[in-house]
Amino acid sequence: MFKTVFAMLGAILLVILIAVVLTTPFVSVAAHPPGKAESAVMNWAKHRIFVRNKWQKNPVKNDAAGAVDGKTAFSHYCAACHGLDAQNTGVPFADRMSPPVPSLAGKEVQSYTDGQLKWIIDYGIWPSGMPGSKDILSDEEIWSIVVYLRHLPPAGSLGEPEMYRP
Repeated sequence: MFKTVFAMLGAILLVILIAVVLTTPFVSVAAHPPGKAESAVMNWAKHRIFVRNKWQKNPVKNDAAGAVDGKTAFSHYCAACHGLDAQNTGVPFADRMSPPVPSLAGKEVQSYTDGQLKWIIDYGIWPSGMPGSKDILSDEEIWSIVVYLRHLPPAGSLGEPEMYRP
């Protein structure tokens, strides 16, 4: 057991070290989008080390009813940062964050398994601005959000979140 823990800690430290080495020459006070090397290292680490529950199955049926329930839960909790369509429509700060708020329709997000998406919603992603929602949303709400993420509407089709409307 200790070998596994030490191996995992070693892998995490290696990823952090690589990210620091690749980004140190570019450090400045202003926030900038991550470079290609930094993005590649972090995406690899997220998919293989940091984000858990790869094999957990979604108990919510992957159908229109599940997507409607997920859209409702998403609009109450997630739309402030991701827009109603989960593609950042109408979110004024989405591209100014570092790292930027991702479109949840993008290949990187859609390549996660349902179990990994639930884990991300439960625990968030550090060091991004994605907070965890465990004990805020129920498991059923989170699973239905995952179904919604698999059935996203076209970008811009739902307009902007009410909180950003003039």
